[in-house]
Amino acid sequence: MIFVLLSIFCSVLVSVILKLSRRYAIPTNQLIAWNYPTALLLNILFNKPNIQAISFNLGNTSLYLVLGFLLPALFLAIAASIRYTGIVRTEVAQRVSIFIPLIAAFLLFNETPTPRSLIGIAIGLLAIFFSIRWVPDKHSKNNTWLYPLIIFLGMGIIDILFKQVAQHTEVPYTSSVFFIFLTALIISSAYIGIRIYKRLEKPSLSAFTWGVGLGIFNFGNILFYLKAHNAIPENPSIVFSAMNVGVIGVGALVGMVLFKEKLTILNKIGILLAIVAILIIAGNESI
Repeated sequence: MIFVLLSIFCSVLVSVILKLSRRYAIPTNQLIAWNYPTALLLNILFNKPNIQAISFNLGNTSLYLVLGFLLPALFLAIAASIRYTGIVRTEVAQRVSIFIPLIAAFLLFNETPTPRSLIGIAIGLLAIFFSIRWVPDKHSKNNTWLYPLIIFLGMGIIDILFKQVAQHTEVPYTSSVFFIFLTALIISSAYIGIRIYKRLEKPSLSAFTWGVGLGIFNFGNILFYLKAHNAIPENPSIVFSAMNVGVIGVGALVGMVLFKEKLTILNKIGILLAIVAILIIAGNESI
C-alpha cells in the first residue's frame, strides 16, 4: 500500500501548490503550462513510450486533441475552485466524478446497472450536492458553486475519454498519454504566448519553478496509482477505494487544519457520503 500512500500524498500536494500559488501571486496560467513539459520528461523517463507507435487515425487524433484541450482547461477550473471554494470541496468534486463514467456506461454503452451501482451513484450525487458551497462568496462576484460542478462533470468526461484511449489497443497507452501531454503543452503554451504578446501578463520565473513542482507531483500521482494497481492486480477495488477515500480524508484534514477552511454541517455530511459512495462502488465487481 506504500504506492497508494505516495499517490495520495502527490495528489493532495497538487492542490496545496495551487492553493499556495495564489498567496504568492504566481500566475496560474503559466504555472499550469510549465507542468506539462515536466510531466512529459518524466513520462519519457519512467514509461519510455514508443513514439512511433502513435496512431493518427481520425478516432485517435480526435481523442488526443480533445483531451489535450480539456486537461489544461480543467486545471484552470481546479485552481479557481481551490481559490474560491477550498481544497476540501474541490477534492470531493474530483473524486465523486467517478460516477460520471458509470452513468455513461449505462446510458451510452448499454451496460446493465446493478442495484449496488445505482445506490452508489445516488449517494455520490447527494455527496456532491451537500459538499458544494451554495452560499455566494462575499469576496467574489462569481457563482463559485459552479466550479465544483464544472470539475465534477469535467473530470468525469476526461475519465470517459481516457477509457476510450485505453480501448485503442493498437497503440500503447503510454504512447497515447505522451501525445496527449504534448498536445496540452502546445495548447497551454500558445495561450500563454498570446497573453504575453498582448501584454495581458508577464513571463514569471517563479511560475516556472512552481510549475516544475506541480508537474512532478501531478505525474507522481499517476505513476504511483498505476504502480499500486500493478502491485495488487488481484484486488483493484482496494486500490480504487483507498486512493479516493484517502485523498478526500487527507484533503479535508489539510484544508481545515492548514488553510482554516470552514465547512458547514451539510458539507461534512457530503464528505461522509462521498466516502460511503466510493466504498459501495469499490465493492462492485465491475471495478
